[in-house]
Amino acid sequence: MPSRRRAALILASLLLLALLSIGLSLTIGSYRVAPAEALTALFGGAGGSADVVLQLRLPRALAGFACGGLLALAGALMQVLLRNPLAEPYVLGISGGAGVGAMFAILIGLPALGIDGLAFAGALGAMLLVFGLAHGDGSWTQTRLLLTGVIVAAGCGALIVLMLAIADDHKLRGMLFWLMGDLAQASSPWPSLLALFLALCAAMPFARELNLLSRGLMQARALGVSVNRLRYAIYLLASLATAASVTTAGSIGFVGLIVPHLVRLATGNDQRLLLPASVLAGGSLLVLADAAARTVIAPQQLPVGVLTALIGVPVFLFLLSRQAR
Repeated sequence: MPSRRRAALILASLLLLALLSIGLSLTIGSYRVAPAEALTALFGGAGGSADVVLQLRLPRALAGFACGGLLALAGALMQVLLRNPLAEPYVLGISGGAGVGAMFAILIGLPALGIDGLAFAGALGAMLLVFGLAHGDGSWTQTRLLLTGVIVAAGCGALIVLMLAIADDHKLRGMLFWLMGDLAQASSPWPSLLALFLALCAAMPFARELNLLSRGLMQARALGVSVNRLRYAIYLLASLATAASVTTAGSIGFVGLIVPHLVRLATGNDQRLLLPASVLAGGSLLVLADAAARTVIAPQQLPVGVLTALIGVPVFLFLLSRQAR
């Protein structure tokens, strides 16, 4: 592992970046708030901007940080599980299953709580389907898991298109925003923050075994790692983290792909540092992307998934070309 001093410096820098990104998100938007007013509102002061900061922007920023952290954590775990640095959490169809559940809830007119519930149920259903099909007769390889996830994701995509085609016109905008990722409906950040805390606490005890797994299956087994048990645990944890994020903010791509890879390039492949660093970096990226989505064409707002895609596509192509070389 990198020296404790270097690891502490990296994590402290990323924590400072996270705080600065949240602070920036409180001040910019269609209605600008001075930094002093934002601080006054955070520490209990009253004023014209207090409601904007405390009731609108702070919950949205915290939810964005939690969702970005969950996606980055899931991406880091999936890249070790599949032994592919370009893997991402949505590749296993979890997002597609959540999308089917959410689109169906919107289609039949359920309230926000029903949308969240069916989205999470859809994500869990897709996870169990992929796991069951990939496990098959007991054998499980990275290739089999990946191909099963791609097929399930394609089937979910077809169901989503079908529901979009038959939906009423007044429901289409909400459905499309959900599919592109939108934090505007994230009224309470605490469920996603709790999910992030629990997911990180559950992942860290596996960090040493993940380091061994990243070196190869045979070497991990030779050093006493229960590879099958570790695979199941990591797949379940990454799937639940993705489901929690998708339920809160909709489908937001590329965060789980580019953040762990860029953090790995900067810090190395030690999971004891990579996992918490990815959480902080992913959360900061999504908060900044959401702040930009609220500001670029203010007073109109863009889906945050559009911004992450515009950032992620060129970065993905760069990483792909770099890996090919």
